[in-house]
Amino acid sequence: MPGMAANPSIFQNLRFAEELFETHSLEWFVPEKGMSLEAYARAMNKRIKHENPVLLGVSFGGFLVQEMAKYIPTRKVIIVSSVKHKDELPRRMLFAKYTKVHKLLPTGLVNNVELLAKYAFGETVNKRLELYEQYLSIRDKYYIDWAIDQIVNWEQTEPLPGLVHIHGDKDAVFPSHYITDYIPVKDGTHTMIIHRYRWFNENLPTIILE
Repeated sequence: MPGMAANPSIFQNLRFAEELFETHSLEWFVPEKGMSLEAYARAMNKRIKHENPVLLGVSFGGFLVQEMAKYIPTRKVIIVSSVKHKDELPRRMLFAKYTKVHKLLPTGLVNNVELLAKYAFGETVNKRLELYEQYLSIRDKYYIDWAIDQIVNWEQTEPLPGLVHIHGDKDAVFPSHYITDYIPVKDGTHTMIIHRYRWFNENLPTIILE
């Protein structure tokens, strides 16, 4: 499951042995008005056709796969560049929850790729804009507003049993000093699923199978 506003092309450089793994990508859809993250997760589960899947979610996709796993049996849940519970959210997001300042973000400018990349990846994008246009294809204002609101108001208080958390020590969206019990990726940023794909190709198979 890709991160907020992103599509499955962020996984395009991941390579798995075909004799061991079968991979399937999930894609965001625009939620119905007033849809909760729980309801969204239940709807997304209907798109899964295999029993006991390994769920992997990046960033906000990590929030979602954790919610999905509450309603279907899973072999393993892996989150990347995400958080396990609300206490791992950075203080600015907790501040937003109580002040509603996130409601003032100019999300109507979602067709501005530089701004969307700042929301979704936590990075200022001034190079390779065409590449980021490829990754960030969900440009619906309601979806962006909904996603940001779900993140700052997430109420999970305990990590899921057996959850695997992979996190970069240079993540600017969810800083690692708020995160506990994770597999560290040295110099990994919030977009490491794209830029550090070699690390994932080397380590994910073992993490999945162990």
